[in-house]
Amino acid sequence: MSPFRSLLFWLFLAVLGALGATLLLADPGLLLIEIRGWTVETSVAFAVLALLVAILLGGLVLRLLMLPVDAWRGHRRRRSRVRLASGLGALHEGRWQRAEATLLQAAEDAGLRAVALLNAARAAWARGDRDRCDAHLGELARIDAHAAALAQADAALAEGRPADAAAGLEPLAVRGALPPRGQLLRIRALLAAGRAGEAWNLLGGLRQAQVLDEEGRAALERQVAAQALREAPDADALAAAWDRIPKALRNEPEVVGAYAERAGGLGMQVAAAVALGNALDARWDEALAASYGRLPAAPHDDLRLGAAATWLHRHPNSPALLVTVARLEREHGRSGPALDHLHRALAQGADGEAWEELGHLYSERGDGETARLCYLNALRSARGEATLALPGRGLRERIGDEAVAEDRDEHGLPRLRG
Repeated sequence: MSPFRSLLFWLFLAVLGALGATLLLADPGLLLIEIRGWTVETSVAFAVLALLVAILLGGLVLRLLMLPVDAWRGHRRRRSRVRLASGLGALHEGRWQRAEATLLQAAEDAGLRAVALLNAARAAWARGDRDRCDAHLGELARIDAHAAALAQADAALAEGRPADAAAGLEPLAVRGALPPRGQLLRIRALLAAGRAGEAWNLLGGLRQAQVLDEEGRAALERQVAAQALREAPDADALAAAWDRIPKALRNEPEVVGAYAERAGGLGMQVAAAVALGNALDARWDEALAASYGRLPAAPHDDLRLGAAATWLHRHPNSPALLVTVARLEREHGRSGPALDHLHRALAQGADGEAWEELGHLYSERGDGETARLCYLNALRSARGEATLALPGRGLRERIGDEAVAEDRDEHGLPRLRG
């Protein structure tokens, strides 16, 4: 009680006492008690005063009698708090058995029982005793169902049982009693269970819960969106999933790359190429440039080659784009330009994919020996080993491959290199 409220309370009692005293002094009254031959006669004022004194004395005596009990309870509470602190310290240090034993002793205090059992279960889990962990969580469920459900979901996810984790959190979600971290656990469990579409519908609640910072929430949104697109069973489902993704996410490399990969697999190469082209026009990304070239062949691929050639004027030193242009040129039977672009891509830092594509090109040209060397270099590149030089590539050509062209922006101005 605040000091101001205490002052008001005692002022009220004083006023009430003054009014009572005034009434009793004006007419003290008569109180007569007869019992078993005994007669007690007094005024009402004295009887009220005696009753108040008796109540105060009784309360004082009761308080004195309870002092040892209260002292013992305080001692037990302080001892349980010390044990809880010691157990948590042992848990932090990795002393699992000691932590579990100490925390179970701390659980004897009703006020600390939930947090002590939860951490005792963590200690048992850490030392590999799944049965004792389940036993502690079972006890915890009788006290705090929310904490037990979250701990069981953590354990299920750690054991690779995301479906069990999602099912365990479902009852709390239905009742609207899922805490913020529970919402995050449920989304991750659904993702791991291959149910990204359901996880996508829960992201709105996660924004309100503010369990993640802005950067972490954005990364999770990209992950959920990309996985939902990859899990689309058919073209209609993919189109519906793509339509419900906000425009701000459609140019994110992770998201548009997942859409293009799934669309290409479903025979929607044109839609995939359009999505990749829009994203690359908005913000250049090497991974998306590579994805543009990996799309399966489709009618009107000459338009795709034209778009890639246009980007190459803006990004002449892009290894991924050089490989993409070379692949599209090879598909159109232009082996000469494709060969030049691949050699330049390798000189600009392209990886084993460029060597593999170069091997295909030499194989189609009938140069099996050079093709085998290219495939070997693709393998060596994947292993991080040094590649072998190809025969027939002169000094002038190698210098041209390694030359860095002037990189200009969409306005024709040179880009400064940091």
